[in-house]
Amino acid sequence: MTTIRMGIDIGGTGIKGAPVDLETGTLTAGRLRVLTPEPATPDAVADVVAQIVDHFQWTGPIGCTFPAVVRHGVTLTAANVDQGWVGCDAAELLSKRTGQPVTVLNDADAAGVAEMRFGVGRGRKGTIIMVTLGTGIGTALFTDGILVPNTELGHLEIHGVDAETRASDAARTREDLTWKHYAKRVDEYLDTLVRLFTPDLIVIGGGASKNADKFLPRLTCSVDVVPAQLLNEAGIIGAALSADPPETVGGQTDRDPPAAAPATC
Repeated sequence: MTTIRMGIDIGGTGIKGAPVDLETGTLTAGRLRVLTPEPATPDAVADVVAQIVDHFQWTGPIGCTFPAVVRHGVTLTAANVDQGWVGCDAAELLSKRTGQPVTVLNDADAAGVAEMRFGVGRGRKGTIIMVTLGTGIGTALFTDGILVPNTELGHLEIHGVDAETRASDAARTREDLTWKHYAKRVDEYLDTLVRLFTPDLIVIGGGASKNADKFLPRLTCSVDVVPAQLLNEAGIIGAALSADPPETVGGQTDRDPPAAAPATC
């Protein structure tokens, strides 16, 4: 019997979701995308998540990504969203707002899990790094298919600043970079990852993956760099995968208790 779960991808620019067939990794309906509210407070974002759930008249488990370190459903950082998310029990907040069980995980981890299950990482061994180029830079690190969660390598320091301030898709737009110039920025960042982790493969996802043909051929990185097969839907698919108990993502499940009582959102 086909298993369908709702996946919602919360980003710094947009929040998008759709039901997903977990056997094939395909969306069973056209995705709905809503602009991320400004400011992106927990309550404001929860309202948008509830709007998406209501749009699909969804009842049942939901998986949500979030652009932050996430441990046992609690968001511990907030680089590109409101600081009110720090220490917030996001899983509890979103469960209460939607009336459905919700699992929350890091957005790049979700995209990576989807690519490893259904995309270019399927069946691949060795060290693979998923890099999402969007509002910021997200990363997911895998060794022989096993996820090391919450790596957040977009915050590596390059030239004295977070790498994502120079090489994210938002940085390209903000600085009006040509694709040639942007490729040099991305190359610089990927070379740093290669020096640190010696990966066998780097997968590029996120919003910039829609324009992969404009900058990937210009890269000179010493390892294979390929566009994500699932493109910008990887986050939705990975979120849906996390919503299927007792599925484990990154060694954590929604059955695990938090290490400490979380702060109120």
